[in-house]
Amino acid sequence: MVQLSSVEVRELRARAHSLNPVVSISENGLTEAVLKEIDVNLNAHELIKVRVYGDSREDRVAYLEKICAELGAAPVQHIGKLLVLYRPAPPELKAAKAPKPQRPQRSTAAPRKSKRSFQG
Repeated sequence: MVQLSSVEVRELRARAHSLNPVVSISENGLTEAVLKEIDVNLNAHELIKVRVYGDSREDRVAYLEKICAELGAAPVQHIGKLLVLYRPAPPELKAAKAPKPQRPQRSTAAPRKSKRSFQG
């Protein structure tokens, strides 16, 4: 499991504020399919929110602990029915996702002429 300092947790919570949940855990609980989906989203985004449907706080805490233990993620926040998780992407995935440098676009349009014409 990834260990985060309090400064890192604070920064990640701020980044997660505007995120929408990408995975939901419903009445079936934390199944292998849900764990796989969380893993895929952690690889893609590093920081995700998971919504847990159900009223049992103990279940939500248990889900958070199990996800972090099995997927090597760090718990960032557990607020209400939302879990915020972070796991840095492996270096090989970061290299694959890195954007290629783009060349500046050449303008194909003719130079603009001034609308005002001075006739002297």
